[in-house]
Amino acid sequence: SRWYQRRVRDTNYITNNLSMEELEHASSVELKDPDQALKLYHSITNQTVNSDDEAKIKEVELALSSMGKLLAKQNKAKELANLIKSIRPFLGVVSKAKASKIVRELVDTFLDMGSKTGLEIPLCLECIDWAKSEKRTFLTQALEARLILLYHSNGDYTQALNTVNRVMKELKKMDDKQLLMEVQLSESKVYHTLGNVPKARAALTSARTTANSIYVPPKLQAALDMQSGILHGEEKDFKTGFSYFYEAFEGYDSVGHPIALDSLKYMLLCKIMLGAPDDVQALLTGKMGLKYPGEV
Repeated sequence: SRWYQRRVRDTNYITNNLSMEELEHASSVELKDPDQALKLYHSITNQTVNSDDEAKIKEVELALSSMGKLLAKQNKAKELANLIKSIRPFLGVVSKAKASKIVRELVDTFLDMGSKTGLEIPLCLECIDWAKSEKRTFLTQALEARLILLYHSNGDYTQALNTVNRVMKELKKMDDKQLLMEVQLSESKVYHTLGNVPKARAALTSARTTANSIYVPPKLQAALDMQSGILHGEEKDFKTGFSYFYEAFEGYDSVGHPIALDSLKYMLLCKIMLGAPDDVQALLTGKMGLKYPGEV
C-alpha cells in the first residue's frame, strides 16, 4: 500500500539521518576522544547494507576512510589490518569500482604508516588473493604494484623484479598508464638500490614518458621528482638534483606526507655538496626549515 511505502521511506530517511549525525559526531570527537570516535565509526561500518541503499553505502565508505586514517594516526597497525580483512562482506554489496577504491585506499593508508610490523607483505598477498578470487583485475594489479615496493623495502629484490616483469606485461595489455608509470618508477627504485644506475635511469625515463600523457596526482608526481633528484645526485649533478628535490618537497608537503622532510634533507645535502653554506642556513631558517624544527 502507499501508506506502507511511505512508512518505509520515512524510516529509511530517519535511519540515514541518524547515521550521518553519528558520522559527524565521530569526526568532531576524534581529537578529544579518539577511542569514542573509533567506537562510533565501528558502529556505522557494522551496519547491514543493501546494494540499492546508496546513502548508507556512502556513509559506511566515509566511516571506513575516517576510521582507517584515525587508526593510522594512532599507529594501530594490527587493528587497521583487521579492519581491511573484516570489510569483505560490505565489499560484496558495492560495485567493483567502489570496492577497489575502498580497499586500495585502506591498504595505502596501512602501508604509508611504515610501521614495519611484518604484516605488510602477508596482508598485501592476502588482499591480492581475495581480489583474484573475486576477478577484480584492476585491484589485483594495483595491489601488486604496492607489493613491488614492499619487496624492495624488505630487501627481496629478486621477487620485486619478478613482480615488475609480470605486472608490466599485464598492464601493457590493459593500457592502464597511471599504474604502468607506478610500476616503472618502482623498477627504477629497485635497480638504483642494486647499484645499476643505467637501468634505474632507463626505467625512470619510461615512467616520465608515460606520465607525460596522463594526469599525475601530486603525491605520485613528488615520488617521480624525488627519484629524479636521487639519480641526478648519483651523477653528481647536484644543481639539477636540488631542483627536483624542491619540486618533490612542494608535492609531498601539499598533501601532508612525511617524506617531505626527506626531500628537504636531500635539498640541504645538495647545497652542502655545491659548497653553498649560506644557502644551507637560509633553508634551515626559512619557511621550509621552520616547518620541521629540530628534525632536520
